[in-house]
Amino acid sequence: MKSEASGFTLLEVMVALAIMAGVILTVLGSVNYHLGIIANERDSTTLTLLARNRITELELAPAKGEGTFAPSHPELSWKADLQPADIPGLQKLIVRVKRGSDGREVALVRYLPK
Repeated sequence: MKSEASGFTLLEVMVALAIMAGVILTVLGSVNYHLGIIANERDSTTLTLLARNRITELELAPAKGEGTFAPSHPELSWKADLQPADIPGLQKLIVRVKRGSDGREVALVRYLPK
């Protein structure tokens, strides 16, 4: 009686491991890429919300100025400029929020009556 061995050969196991390693590396790369996108979007949202808050405060008393968001966000600074608008009777309030470490910036513009 002939005995047949059942199971996988070493070559089959190595091929399966190579395929699994490729899939795992692809998935990890994709997850890392998407985590970077999420971090960038979170930062953009934070900068935009802080700029909207500052521009709303400056609408009541429009003026030039600058400062930081310390102590909650000491790495972020803001700068407000008041310029004449192209439309008569309006002035343009520009608020820029900037991160010092990488120079990322968000600018919002609001038109106000003179």
